[in-house]
Amino acid sequence: MIYALCLAVMVNILSLTAPVFARQPRVRADVKDPGGVDIGSVFFTQTEKGVRLNISLIGMPPGNYAIHIHENGSCIPPDFTSAGAHFNPSGKEHGFMNPEGAHAGDLPNITVDEGGSCTAEFTTHLLTLEKAKNNSLLKEGKTAIVIHKNPDDYVSDPAGSAGDRLACGVIEEENEPGP
Repeated sequence: MIYALCLAVMVNILSLTAPVFARQPRVRADVKDPGGVDIGSVFFTQTEKGVRLNISLIGMPPGNYAIHIHENGSCIPPDFTSAGAHFNPSGKEHGFMNPEGAHAGDLPNITVDEGGSCTAEFTTHLLTLEKAKNNSLLKEGKTAIVIHKNPDDYVSDPAGSAGDRLACGVIEEENEPGP
């Protein structure tokens, strides 16, 4: 009797807290260079503060690079123009320092070390993984992450003087839900 009562209480508690333990989608982009060579991955996680990006790249020339979310989930080499413009569902101008900005797809620059590697993590409040939202990375038609030739100046519209596109990855939900 006590066992059954304890079990009933635990089931009730778990059902009340189910949203807290709900599985988050596992979202990633496998990034490729213009030759189709895999140069790394970006993992996306929904947090209370927005979307956290975990970036891991190899085989790139050392330097600082702009990285942006683009509006189309397409990465046709060699120029990746199929990714379209920056993801900008709110119709803002480009750049964190632009008084009329920023695009939802504007992200901080990344730095590739002398060995050709980059590991970075940051969170942006401008994006979500909630499919029903206007600023969702998981919109119909998908989105892409693009690495540009130059660093972003954070103010020039429409692309922060970021230059050509060096690498691209389609942002996709993985088949298996994560913890």
